[in-house]
Amino acid sequence: MGSHSVQPPVPIPTPTTPAGREGLEAVLARPGRAVIALDFDGTLADIVPDPEHARAHPGAVEALAALAPKVASVAVITGRPAGVAVRYGGFAGVPGLDHLVVLGHYGAERWDAATGTVQAPAPHPGVAEARAELPGVLHEFDFWRGTWIEEKGQAVAVHTRRAPDPRAAFETLRGPLGELAARHGLILEPGRQVLELRPPGMDKGVALESYVAEVGAGSVLYAGDDLGDLAAFAAVEKLRGGGPDGIPGLLVCSGSAEVPELAERADLLVPGPAAVVDFLAALADQL
Repeated sequence: MGSHSVQPPVPIPTPTTPAGREGLEAVLARPGRAVIALDFDGTLADIVPDPEHARAHPGAVEALAALAPKVASVAVITGRPAGVAVRYGGFAGVPGLDHLVVLGHYGAERWDAATGTVQAPAPHPGVAEARAELPGVLHEFDFWRGTWIEEKGQAVAVHTRRAPDPRAAFETLRGPLGELAARHGLILEPGRQVLELRPPGMDKGVALESYVAEVGAGSVLYAGDDLGDLAAFAAVEKLRGGGPDGIPGLLVCSGSAEVPELAERADLLVPGPAAVVDFLAALADQL
């Protein structure tokens, strides 16, 4: 009779910084106190021309379901509405994801797997006002064709990825859309070929820091891919910089070509959502 060999576990990539290695060691040593926080688009889901077609990468839910029961919590922190991220991610009703939370609109909304419900504030009135003016602004700069307006409830975004010259459209619209946001009490959040107008006061850093405190985490891992994730990176740097009371943390950048600002701050670079999923699966295997 033949014998079956047991496959060795896939190794976890080694962070390139001392702080990152300390953060990973803390997660591995005390997983029950670790918060695993993840962006959605570009991190758990591939970037696609039409944001309505984004879906979690194959294997993402399986990896999260294997990891979540072994850690304090898994939190998806996204600029999308919480309910949309849940739907596109396929997170609802998955065994093992009982303690998953989705912090949507940079933390303004919250979906808990335990209840299956979304908590959300009333929309900022400036969002509807700015949305009404957007077509005129885009027509004025002759970038109507190829741009895409995404309704986000608590925010509104203009995508330039499908424009004939995405970068030129992005740079040309950045100033006028910033002025439009300011007129209506909003802020402009630039991203990967997207300009988002949203209310001030919430960002991924505020959301992450608040959630880490709520959970009483002893370590935190954050993975992201875009400019909006810089605030979360800064929050982890702040948390782990608190001397003896600091919380070890690991910063993971998903892909690095489009957003070098994030890659330069990361402890670990992985080439996109497929590699993020492999990393999460390897982490679950070793816990």
